[in-house]
Amino acid sequence: MATTIQNIELLREYLAGVLDRANHHAQNVNEIALAIAGGIIWKTTNNIKVMSRDGEMKNVLWLEVDSRKLCFVYNHDNLNIEARDGTIQGNVIASFNNSSSIHDVKSFFETL
Repeated sequence: MATTIQNIELLREYLAGVLDRANHHAQNVNEIALAIAGGIIWKTTNNIKVMSRDGEMKNVLWLEVDSRKLCFVYNHDNLNIEARDGTIQGNVIASFNNSSSIHDVKSFFETL
């Protein structure tokens, strides 16, 4: 099930949860996640949606840039945040962790 982010308060709640979970369980993405969030806000052209389960928002987010759908998900195997084409199972089109530069994030979002 997906929750549509309809206001800044809900977005803030979602980001706080993502960053809190990253600080505890995924410290290799706890810094770059904030830059990715900025890129998502910058480029989305439709509603942002996040995965929800049992009333809790999870670490999966979907957005649209014009007619292109993207999915951002944390990959527990390679410890990266991945941008995927369309769905959770979509092709990985970018991968980020704290060793990624802000320039890398900006360049990715500029190409969308």
